[in-house]
Amino acid sequence: MSHDLATELEEHRTPAAIGRPVLVVEDVELNFSGIRALDRVSFDVGAHELFAIIGPNGAGKTSIFNVMSGVYRPQRGSVVFLGESILGRSPHAIATRGLSRMFQNIELFSNLTVVDNLMLGRHQHVDYGVLSAMLWVGKARREEIAHRAVVEDIIDFLEIEAYRKYPVGLLPYGIQKRVELGRALALGPRLLLLDEPVAGMNLEETEDMARFILDIRDELDIPIILVEHDMGVVMDLADRVLVLDFGRPIASGAPEEVQRDPDVIRAYLGQEHRTRKTDDLRGSR
Repeated sequence: MSHDLATELEEHRTPAAIGRPVLVVEDVELNFSGIRALDRVSFDVGAHELFAIIGPNGAGKTSIFNVMSGVYRPQRGSVVFLGESILGRSPHAIATRGLSRMFQNIELFSNLTVVDNLMLGRHQHVDYGVLSAMLWVGKARREEIAHRAVVEDIIDFLEIEAYRKYPVGLLPYGIQKRVELGRALALGPRLLLLDEPVAGMNLEETEDMARFILDIRDELDIPIILVEHDMGVVMDLADRVLVLDFGRPIASGAPEEVQRDPDVIRAYLGQEHRTRKTDDLRGSR
C-alpha cells in the first residue's frame, strides 16, 4: 500500500537534481521593529533527510518556518527550494511547488469528515472548471476518482480507517493530529514541514506519530523538517539537528553531537544547571 501511495504522491512532484539538497537556506535575517528574530540562519536539507530545528521558547523556530512557507519575507538572505528561489512568492505558490506544512495548532474544518478534510488537501491538483464539477462528468469525474484514491491510501497509511466518515470535531485529539498530518500529505509534498507534531499528546499517541513520521521519510521518501520541543522524539528521529537561540544558530550536527555541545546546554539550562544536561537534552520520558 505504501509503495502505491508513494507512486501516487510522486506523480505531482518536481524531482530534485541528483545530489542537490531539496532546500538551501543561507544567511537569513528577519527583523521586527528593531528586534532580530533570525540572525544569519543557514542550513540545507537533503532529499532523504529528517532535519530537526530545536531551541528554547522564542528561539525563532516558527519564524524560520514562516520564512520558508512564504508568510514572512526576510530582510536578508536566500531560500532556494528545488533549485529555485522562493523568496517573495506567496504561500499558495510555494505550496503548489511542493512545500507542505503541518501546523502546531489543529487547523481542520471541524464540521467536515476526515475524507472531506483530506480532499481539501488535494485542491492544488484540481484541474477542471466549475461547470464540469457541477455536472461531475468527463475530466471532473476522472480527477475526483483519482484524488479520492490518493486520500483513501493516506487514510490507510495513517491507520484512521475507522474514522473516515466522522466529522473531525468529534474525534480524539491524537486522531485529529493524524488527520492534520494526512492533509499535509494530500498535497503531494516534495518537502514536509512539521511544526510540533506531538505537542499535547500522551505517550502512546507520541509513539504512534513518531512511527508515522519515520514511515513518511523511509517509505514515502519525503524529506522532513521537524520543529519539536520533545527532545526524546528529536534525538530518536532526526538525522541532523540545528539549534537556535534568540534567532542565532549555535550548533548543528548529529543528535548525539548536539546534545553534548556546551552552547546548547547553556541555551536550554543556563550555566548553573549544566550538570543536568544528559537527561534533559536526551529527553528522558
